[in-house]
This record gives sequence, structure tokens and C-alpha cells, in this order.
Amino acid sequence: MAQKGDELERETFSCSICLDLLKEPVTIPCGHSYCMECIKTHWDEEDQKGIYSCPQCRQTFIPRPVLGKNTMLAALVEQLKKTGLQAAPADHCYAGPEDVACDVCTGRKLKASKSCLACPASYCDKHLQPHYEAAPLKKHQLVEPSKNLQENICSRHDEVMKLFCRTDQKCICYLCSVDEHKGHNTVSAAAERTERQRELEVSRLEIQQRIQDREKDVKLLQQEVEAINHSADTTVEDSEKIFTQLIRLIQKRSSDVKQQIRSQQETEVRRVKELQEKLEQEITELKRRDAELKQLSHTEDHSQFLHNYPSLSALSESTHSSSINICPLTHFDVTAAVSELRDKLQDILTDRWTNISLAVAAVDVLLPHPEPGPGPEPEPEPGPKSRDGFLQCSCEITLDPNTAHTLLSLSDGNRKVTLMKQHQSYSRHPDRFTKFFQVLSRESLTGRCYWEVEMRGRGYNLHLRSSFLQSRSVPGSQSRYSVLLQRL
Repeated sequence: MAQKGDELERETFSCSICLDLLKEPVTIPCGHSYCMECIKTHWDEEDQKGIYSCPQCRQTFIPRPVLGKNTMLAALVEQLKKTGLQAAPADHCYAGPEDVACDVCTGRKLKASKSCLACPASYCDKHLQPHYEAAPLKKHQLVEPSKNLQENICSRHDEVMKLFCRTDQKCICYLCSVDEHKGHNTVSAAAERTERQRELEVSRLEIQQRIQDREKDVKLLQQEVEAINHSADTTVEDSEKIFTQLIRLIQKRSSDVKQQIRSQQETEVRRVKELQEKLEQEITELKRRDAELKQLSHTEDHSQFLHNYPSLSALSESTHSSSINICPLTHFDVTAAVSELRDKLQDILTDRWTNISLAVAAVDVLLPHPEPGPGPEPEPEPGPKSRDGFLQCSCEITLDPNTAHTLLSLSDGNRKVTLMKQHQSYSRHPDRFTKFFQVLSRESLTGRCYWEVEMRGRGYNLHLRSSFLQSRSVPGSQSRYSVLLQRL
């Protein structure tokens, strides 16, 4: 009864807003009392509405009431504080659905602060005091609040399970050890916990060491990513500079050729026009002389005709040949020379481009990890030691027409490739090479291989390499035999 009375007193002198004892208590017109700051804050939030209400009974007031300290209630609260009255527990002190409740509290239960493995029960701070004061209870083991205390009780004998059966790997009570677990290897739960704790610490040390190792690996990989990005960016920048210089050089040569052609054009046009003007002057002079001779031919006076004839009949020699010989226009026929330069440059680029592609493809930062097997790695089988031994396990390679460049002709059962001058009538296929004189084999190869190839003709190089069908990081990846013909 005294406890219920204390709870009623706490509720009477507590602020319903902060749930604590009243501080500077004020009484509003409806009769309810609050802390001065609590009700002010509540009404400040209602200033925009212009209507002020009581948090408990919801009675409204207009205008905002003037607050005055209730001195009598304040004095009573101070007096009650001196007698040991404390504020009512706030709502957050009571146990919710997810909390462990005190097993001793009646009515609305408070949150448990500890659980006792010996009792077994959970207690709030108030009901836990006997475990700190009573000598027999001080020996009980207190742990963080737990809802699983009943799991420590033997379902058969309703006793606390303080033993561990190593034979059956389960916790048991004392009666179990002399009953169904009689003769088994049993130890105290504390002793088993100590041993398992040591194993746990060893496992934790191993995990922490692996974490450190992995963190180092992650840091190393991050540094490698930065190095790869820096190297790639630098290489791209340098390559762009070199290609820009190459483009500028080609543009400079193109400009020089253009300027030379235009200069020669002006010179030749000027020479032709000068000759044309002279010929036109000669034509004019000849026409004038022809007109004079015509007029002379119509003169009826014989004496006058004979007198003027010697001076008009004599023609001055032409400064030019009787006919102009025009040779075929070959002055600006530099297309063949430029085309030859283009072909040579294309051949050089094709040759060097293969080297560049191979150099880029050779960049492989991560080493392949061998897949762990259940047992020791098998000993590698001894391979052949002579060419005859290799020939016994050899296989014939056939070429794939769907991949052949159109300037490559396949024959001899698709085992022979010839570089042609005319394009072959192959059907369109997405796997066909269009930039390089290249063809792939039909067969897929694995492991280490070597090829024996017969080559005839001059002026071309033969390159053999593998074109991977799968990622290089995948063990057992297959590759296809590749033939690449290039001009020397």
C-alpha cells in the first residue's frame, strides 16, 4: 500500500509534459499545473494558431493566459523533495514489447537492468539491490538483460544447467549427469566456456590477422589501380602527342605538295599564255598582210601591181614552229607517288599496330591464382623430348574461312593460305578480319603449343599467335591458332 501511495504522490506532483517533478510550478485557468518552461514551450508552438490549449484536458484559451508561479505548490514540492519523494519514472523507463521486463515489478513493469543466471530472473535497478547487499545473492552471476533465461533451465528436471556434457555436446543439469548422462565426459559449464573462450580468441586472432592481410591487399590493389590509371593516362597523353606530331607532319607534307603544285601551275600557265599571246599577235599580223595582198590582187594597173608586189609578197619568218606539239599532261601526275607513300605508310602502321596491340594486351597486373584442390597437386606428366615424340601427339590445323581477310585465299582443304592481289568473294561474316591479313583456325588449343609452318614467297612476314576465346584469368582457357601475313 505504501508503494502505491508513493506512486500516487509522484503522479500528483509531476509535470505531465516532462514527467519530472514540477519546477517553478504554474497553474493555468483550467486548474492543471505544469513547469513554467514546459507550458511556455508548448504554447510557443501554438502562437501561429492564436489558440492556446491545455495538454491534458484540451481546454482552449484566448488570448494566451498570463503565467504566474504557484508559490504554495512550489513550496510543497520542495518540502516533499526533502522527505525523499522522487519523480515518477518517465515512459522510457518502462519496459516495451522489445525490452526485458523486471520479473518482480507489479502493474506496469520497469525495464530490467540485469538478469541473474542463478535465480533465474531479471530485475530493475530497485529490485536488483538485494543482489548487491545480501551475502548469499552476491555470489549469483549477473549478466545483461536476457529474454532467454529459460533456456538455462533443464526441461526435464527444472534445474539450472550448470554442467556441459562433452560426449553429447550439450548443457545439462546436475541430475542429468547422474541419470541419462551417467558415465559421460562432463565438466562445469564455466570450465567448458573457458576452453571454448580460448579457441574463440585464437579464431579471433586468425580473423584479425586475415583482416589485416586483406586490408594490406586492398591497399596494394588501390595503389595498383592508381598506378594503372596514371600509366594509362600518361601513355594516352604521350600517344596523342606522337600521333598529333605525325598528323601535323602529314599535313605539312600535304601543304608542301599543294604549294608546289600551285607554284608549278602558275609557272606553266604563264608560259602557255605568253606563247598564246605571241601567236595571237602573229595571227593579227598575218591577217593584215593577207588583206593587203588581197587588195593588191585586185589592182588593175599592171605597173602599180608590179611596183608593190616585191614589198608585199615577202613574208617574215615565224618565231615559232609551224605547229605546237602538246605532250600528254603528266606534269602533276603525283597521284601514283602519293598512293605509293600511302601504301607504304599503311604497311608500316599495320606492322607497328600489331606490335602496339600486343604490347597493350601484354599488360597483366594480377597473376592467376591456382584453384585449390582437395589434395596435393599432381606431378606434371613428362612431355616428349624429341620432334618424333611431338609428332606422335600432333594435330592438323585447318583454317576458318569465316575469319579470313578478303585478300587471303584458302586452299588444300583450308590448310593453305595465300595472299592475293584481288579480293576474294567471301560471304559477309561478323568474325571476318577487315584490317589485317589474318585468319583463325577452326581448332581450339589449350596449354603450351608450337607450330610447324611451311612458307613460300618473298616480301612478306608470317606471324603466329594465339587469340583467346575466354578471359586469360580463367583456368583452362582456350585459344585459336592465328596466322598474320604482313608485307616487309
